[in-house]
Amino acid sequence: MTSIHDVAALAKVSIKTVSRVVNKAPNVSPELRERVQAAIDQLGYRPNQSARRLAGGRSFMIAFLYNNPAPGYVSRIQIGAAWRCRELGYHLVVEPISPGAEERFEVLERLVAALRPDGVLLVPPLSDDEGLLARLAEMNLPCARIAGSVDAPSFTIQTPEQAAGRMMADHLIGLGHRRIGVITPPDTHHAALRRVEGFREGLAAAGIAVDEALFVPGRFDFASGIEAGETLLALPRPPSAVFATNDEMALGVLTLAHRVGLRVPEDLSVTGFDDTTASLTSWPPLTTVRQPLEDMGRTVIEALASGPVDAPEFQFTLIERGSSGPPAKEG
Repeated sequence: MTSIHDVAALAKVSIKTVSRVVNKAPNVSPELRERVQAAIDQLGYRPNQSARRLAGGRSFMIAFLYNNPAPGYVSRIQIGAAWRCRELGYHLVVEPISPGAEERFEVLERLVAALRPDGVLLVPPLSDDEGLLARLAEMNLPCARIAGSVDAPSFTIQTPEQAAGRMMADHLIGLGHRRIGVITPPDTHHAALRRVEGFREGLAAAGIAVDEALFVPGRFDFASGIEAGETLLALPRPPSAVFATNDEMALGVLTLAHRVGLRVPEDLSVTGFDDTTASLTSWPPLTTVRQPLEDMGRTVIEALASGPVDAPEFQFTLIERGSSGPPAKEG
């Protein structure tokens, strides 16, 4: 088995230098780091994790806590985070948490006691959970968040939620829709609520009066998309299009439309948000807003593993597919 001594001999450096490169220590010249890494790659050296922990005082584990009910969203974040962890020599520990439960504190404390993670990754709605953020600060445990909006001592990726909501409003209005149903997120999803603000902004810019009956709450899951769709279609004047603030709910509306015999998009346009895998495999494929979820997952891991980084400005993109089109002509 290849040892650290073999790597040091091939790279013509000390064992201490190899250890510093393996542990991503600062103050190693790029030339030296490249030489040691080349030796590691050539020999297929795999550092002993226990030795790394003892030498650096780190566990090389990052915890991903979530209670978001949309599996497509969570899995894409997780994929990006896991790949970046692997590249940096870390392990990702994933812990689901029941929404709104005190369980989140118990899960966190058990996790820290057993594994002593080097940091915690949070996505909405936990990224705005002030109680959990306060507990992390008390424990002096580094945290990185996606779409966090409340003040907390942590790295945060800011996302253009309001602009994306406006983008979707402009798309549907541009197709000719004037009665558009909106399935809103739970109140705990602060970032997603800004999507609704952007959509309202688009209605106002087009001179379309807001009908509050067209704004129906959802729970960010498939079942609530069906329920909200039933409410909207039961209105005396049902909408000709529906914007669901995540893909899971949009897919629920799409399923309902098929169930009741509506053609999509001829009778009802349906749009979502996130661009999860299921949005492409639905029929028709779902018009949605693409978040670069895997890149976002990679970035938060980078911040936790390698120290502060400049948070990039991620762009959201409207992905037009077959589920949206002009409304049917009246008469």
